[in-house]
Amino acid sequence: MLTAFARAFKTPDLRKKLLFTLGIIVLFRLGSHIPVPGVSYKFVQQCVDQAGTSNSLFGLVNMFSGGALLQITIFALGIMPYITASIILQLLTVVIPKLENLKKEGQSGTAKITQYTRYLTVALAILQGTGLVATARSGALFQGCTVAGQIVPDRSIFATVVMVVTMTAGTCVVMWLGELITDRGIGNGMSILMFISIAAGFVSALWQIKLQGKIADGWVEFGVVILVGLAMVALVVFVEQAQRRIPVQYAKRMIGRRAYGGTSTYIPLKVNQAGVIPVIFASSLLYIPALIVQFSGSTAGWATWIQKHFVKGDHPYYIAAYFLLIVFFAFFYVAISFNPEEVADNMKKYGGFIPGIRAGRPTAEYLSYVLNRITWPGSLYLGLIALVPTMALAGFGANQNFPFGGTSILIIVGVGLETVKQIESQLQQRNYEGFLR
Repeated sequence: MLTAFARAFKTPDLRKKLLFTLGIIVLFRLGSHIPVPGVSYKFVQQCVDQAGTSNSLFGLVNMFSGGALLQITIFALGIMPYITASIILQLLTVVIPKLENLKKEGQSGTAKITQYTRYLTVALAILQGTGLVATARSGALFQGCTVAGQIVPDRSIFATVVMVVTMTAGTCVVMWLGELITDRGIGNGMSILMFISIAAGFVSALWQIKLQGKIADGWVEFGVVILVGLAMVALVVFVEQAQRRIPVQYAKRMIGRRAYGGTSTYIPLKVNQAGVIPVIFASSLLYIPALIVQFSGSTAGWATWIQKHFVKGDHPYYIAAYFLLIVFFAFFYVAISFNPEEVADNMKKYGGFIPGIRAGRPTAEYLSYVLNRITWPGSLYLGLIALVPTMALAGFGANQNFPFGGTSILIIVGVGLETVKQIESQLQQRNYEGFLR
């Protein structure tokens, strides 16, 4: 593998792409440490030292921003608004006929949908930035910090507008940097930035587990977490690469004096067809009750019940609801992203058929049957992986940023595999030996 990297850097155009990607990553991490105007950097650091970065309400967003959210920097919102906007547009494409027609238009339609995603990203960034500023001013951003209310000393409207505009502009810059990587670098830009944001917190989270450990100065807990992490990486790689291949045969057609078709191929159905999106959906949905209680300030019975069962994240009710929501959203997302009837119609149009299955409706029913069968283990696997941080929270006293679990490990492994495959293909195009011998 090291030889392959050396050969990649010896190729001028590939070296240029790799260095360009590394340069964008450096800029992204630099912006994650520049505080927003109007924020007291001294009090923010004091609250981070006192309360830590394990706020359960903002754990997911903080992870996607590489820890920049609770530091209240110009890249505090990170790429979370863009991820949310992309998911919303993807769901609306199924519901709104106009968007569905744009998707079918090819490159021009995709460009328009991308533009709509950018507009929605700006709107969501304004909304999330306003919520973050309001939370920071109220002192609820850091629970247990004595100076949390002094993080934003200037309470004027002008200072609030400047903070929101700065964070919104930061989100636009992050979106632009991701698109630059996609166009001129290696890999998918947004995925690479997401990868870097999550990986940036790995070292501190692991060291925090060691400091909080009680057996042999924490080294036993540290070693157990490393072993569990390696086992989870192996499991994620195995499942993410697993797929059910449906064989497809195309009949021969005579056009003039030449015969076309007669080839064999397959439809790859992944075990985890939905990816990491069900975990993000479930996490976001479970944040809503806790946010409502926090911003309402109510002390009624329902608010106390939600505060007790759905805020800390280690209660059995929370675990059960989280697991069931992941399973539900896995089936829901697969249902809207893969249409067996459309695939069956396309196969029938071009003379394709599954051996032993009649073309048309029987093919659609067979694809639906196979998809449902492989989605069950995929959804249960997602729920199991996502619950590992919660179990660690209860077992090791780890914080919500437990490194080897849930969304983080799924994204890191998935993005790592795709990036390595892209470098591999670039090397193979230049007749070089790749990573796989």
